[in-house]
Amino acid sequence: MDLSELDELTLDNIGEWPGWIKGIVVLALCGALVVAGYYYHVRDLYAELQRVEKEELALRQQFEKKQAKAVNLDAYREQLKEIQESFGAMLRQLPDRTEVAALLVDVSQTGLASGLEFELFQPMPEVKKDFYAELPIKIRVVGGYHEFGEFVSGLAALPRIVTVHDVKIFRREGSDKLVMEATAKTYRYLEEEG
Repeated sequence: MDLSELDELTLDNIGEWPGWIKGIVVLALCGALVVAGYYYHVRDLYAELQRVEKEELALRQQFEKKQAKAVNLDAYREQLKEIQESFGAMLRQLPDRTEVAALLVDVSQTGLASGLEFELFQPMPEVKKDFYAELPIKIRVVGGYHEFGEFVSGLAALPRIVTVHDVKIFRREGSDKLVMEATAKTYRYLEEEG
């Protein structure tokens, strides 16, 4: 067959076309069908596959993190128990309302035992925080530098928490005595109101 026969091919006489041309047309139609199927169906599935693979990677990383936590769960529980015990011990260092008066006496006796002379010992109104209240006490004591150190050290040794803030030390005019002004803060546990 020569190529001039190709000019005679029309859609009206498809049944009379040579077999090799019919085969080429069928292959071209199958190829077009495959390409159309890819664009209309497989392309969306491929995009979905990529999205799911990314999601799988994220879930796998999340799983590994949770697995690491689960492996250490007993250690975390033990650590939580220790923290709760430590927190309970700290709460016990905060006096309740009935112990505050005794604590104020302890602060003043610590100063007197250090050899200091109190010029001012003024408890201020308490300041409420989350679960505790601060009880500030303005103090002014007269004495020597080492006596101030002994006083602050004595406050730190009390069985309850006492902190010292806004410390000012200066020499009294016309005297060799030092004056220390400070705010001692003690803390009280606020019992849950129920």
